[in-house]
Amino acid sequence: MSSALPDEETLEVALGMAVRAPSVHNTQPWRWRIATDHLELYADTGRHLPCTDPRRRALVISCGAALHHLRVALAGLGWAATVTRVPDPDRPDLLATITTTPQVPADTDIEMTAAILLRQSDRRRYADWQVPPGYLRTVSRHANRFGAAVRQVPPVLRPRLAGSIRAAAERHADDPAYLRELAVWSGRRDAPDGVPSRNTPPPRPTDEIPSRIFARPALTDADADSDGAEWLVVCTAGDDRRFQLAAGEATSALLLTATDLGLSTCVQTEPLGMPDLRHDIRREVLHDCAFPQAMVRIGWIPANAAPLPTTPRRALGEVLGR
Repeated sequence: MSSALPDEETLEVALGMAVRAPSVHNTQPWRWRIATDHLELYADTGRHLPCTDPRRRALVISCGAALHHLRVALAGLGWAATVTRVPDPDRPDLLATITTTPQVPADTDIEMTAAILLRQSDRRRYADWQVPPGYLRTVSRHANRFGAAVRQVPPVLRPRLAGSIRAAAERHADDPAYLRELAVWSGRRDAPDGVPSRNTPPPRPTDEIPSRIFARPALTDADADSDGAEWLVVCTAGDDRRFQLAAGEATSALLLTATDLGLSTCVQTEPLGMPDLRHDIRREVLHDCAFPQAMVRIGWIPANAAPLPTTPRRALGEVLGR
């Protein structure tokens, strides 16, 4: 069957769902272009965070998450996507080209598309109810399809992960350039990007594994004595742009599958921007078998927790060209 793009209305619906993907500090660092017979995904390097993400790895992972969101949305709308990743070495910002063919959506395609509209980054404490092992295997299996692996951090290794995350937070707290960057991209109220105050709870220094601290937190935390989250690490066998893009796709698959199962999630990458701490996590948590690309908190939000406010997104016209 020959490839052909969907009609313009369908494309805009799918791309509108794609830009709901999570991104580092909600920078939304992507650009899309509709060509004659395919779509193109570009990294928007003007939205690079040099202090948070000095090697632009989180930027590429964010774009990978948007790429997976697009594929899910297209599938739910009746189109199969074929992706060529990093197609042109002479155009490093071109991360992927996408062609499409009509298909009949399966029930799972519809369910995952619905999960795009339900997924949110929930930074509050999670309840201490156990996440069923079968659920963790399910989210891992969906993520593994994209050339990445997911490793659960067992209790015996959590102190090592916590040590790396705390070390990163301490360094950042003494880094004026990082703090200025954080103030620009968090604590906002009416901006179409960045992390809003209404979506970040105050710091919780007593948590076993702390979360990143954002500017001007204003979200009431969940009523839980301690954070009952499980921790997962998305990792890859290599560490070039193809692997980073795949890690973003795998992270998106993990998050959407978790959402479909009723679980809450939040991505944490703070220590992975520091080469020595990332190496520590690779050595001590992954036993040198893979490169850590993202960490995910996963669990149940307490039943009495208030609904999360929605996070902003830029208008599609700002990220779409023809």
